[in-house]
Amino acid sequence: MFDVVVIGAGVAGMTAALNARRGGKTVLLIEQETIGGQIAVSPRVENIPSIKEISGEQYSSMLFEQISDLGVDFELEKVLSINKEDNIFKITTDYNVHEAKTVIIACGVKPRHIGVEREEELIGKGVSYCAVCDGAFFKGEDVALIGDANTALQYALQLSSYCNHVYICALFDHLFADDILCQRVKNTENISIDYEIELKQFIGEDSLTGLIFENTKTHEIKKYDVKAAFIAIGQIPDNDRYANLVELDRGYIVTNELMETKTEGLYAAGDCRKKTFRQVVTAENDGMIAALRAINYLNSH
Repeated sequence: MFDVVVIGAGVAGMTAALNARRGGKTVLLIEQETIGGQIAVSPRVENIPSIKEISGEQYSSMLFEQISDLGVDFELEKVLSINKEDNIFKITTDYNVHEAKTVIIACGVKPRHIGVEREEELIGKGVSYCAVCDGAFFKGEDVALIGDANTALQYALQLSSYCNHVYICALFDHLFADDILCQRVKNTENISIDYEIELKQFIGEDSLTGLIFENTKTHEIKKYDVKAAFIAIGQIPDNDRYANLVELDRGYIVTNELMETKTEGLYAAGDCRKKTFRQVVTAENDGMIAALRAINYLNSH
């Protein structure tokens, strides 16, 4: 029996675990994939106060080391469901059933897929959603980056350091990234940007060999001979497994400003919840508030 079980070891989840443990509570942190969540695959993070620049992987490792030293328990498991019986939460995973007095859901979001035929078939064979994870496999090759916001441009800059050429393929007529990233991309010689094009086809049998795009205005067809397509078009929530205990709005968990869900003792923090801004510092803020509310709940019961 734990005082607090935190689901998700991203920035929000680890911040929640940190503060719950510092509050003297027993804490179990459950993660199904990668320590650090989305931030772990960011090559450069520059929006954390007092830290001028750091890699997402380094930042995640530092935070995980901090909570481990404090005595937070950790399990690499996938949560399948949560149920509440007699004021005790039962968290069922693919390996165990854990019990807790309070739960903080901080499971983040997952990459959005384009939905073009053969996309799923070619994942790991040239189609990727993580340039940090898979970019090095395509050193010296021409690659495409599909997307137009901060993550996409960060990926493009990283890929440009070892790929022959990076084609940024944007659906709209402008980029949605921060100005500083846009300028870096436009000033990088081996990056080019094509606007108002929509992916129509993946080419390749056993692995990706090219992409077919259509211009959304002129309907001109353009082919790119590339060995890899990195897709960075946003994320989507994955909270259906908690629908018995939380209210969902377009898949996101609804909370109040105190991170409280409709179920007493159950909180949500970070990108998995309905909110306006999704940044490192807002995730940390959510995790801190959720932990403090959980501590107050435990102390008052």
